[in-house]
Amino acid sequence: MTLGDDLAEDVLAATLPDREVRCYPAVLSSESVALAWAREGAPHGAVVTAGYQVSPRGRGGVPWTVDPARDVCFSLVLRPDLPVAREGWLYTTAVSGLADRQNDATITWPDEVHTVRGRAAAVGAWVELGPDGVRWAVLTVLLSGVDADGPDGPDGAAGRAAELSRAVRAIEHRLAADADDVLADYRARCDTLGRRVRARMIPLGPAGPRVEGDAVDVLSDGSLTIRTDRGSRVAVRPQNLGVLDVLSADEPSAATPDDR
Repeated sequence: MTLGDDLAEDVLAATLPDREVRCYPAVLSSESVALAWAREGAPHGAVVTAGYQVSPRGRGGVPWTVDPARDVCFSLVLRPDLPVAREGWLYTTAVSGLADRQNDATITWPDEVHTVRGRAAAVGAWVELGPDGVRWAVLTVLLSGVDADGPDGPDGAAGRAAELSRAVRAIEHRLAADADDVLADYRARCDTLGRRVRARMIPLGPAGPRVEGDAVDVLSDGSLTIRTDRGSRVAVRPQNLGVLDVLSADEPSAATPDDR
């Protein structure tokens, strides 16, 4: 098999009919191509992928390692009807859809899906805002452990094309679903809730803002609610998060008096 044959444009077009797809042997990243295409007017549901990506990145520009034989990384252009204040909801719907693909899946807020075998998927979102709401967004998705030579899907598509197709449809299904239902399922699957965490915010650094406490809820804008040691509740938005550290019970607090 030559590089990316199972993700060739005709294969993807067959498994994702009635939408625009672009596939390349190699690109810097599918996100960079999708961003340029979105700015040019790419329609809702357009998909970009490649057999090899030089510099794939997730949320906040975190670098990803993608095995071209066993992973698939793609970008999905969306034009959702969302107000500016709810841009983080895209993370909630995306990881919810990706978790639907696995019976034993759990969600690690804000951007990862895990199974007993390890990380199954991760998400990054670039959102373009306008005065009245979200103009468009590019979701970039990494599906881990998808064998290019694995079993075909029910529509006859090869392994990675079949998984990409399932992921796209699952994300779009959750985006169109009732928000209360999505949030209820998300909370039930989220392994971050109930744990002690430290949210290090953008910009990262020794003097950067941070919030430490117990993760107690996920809100309808995608935020994680952290209850600090002082009893206050702080909503941390996924688009403002740098790194989320999960703390052990006996780990000393690094929060400042204001944080607590």
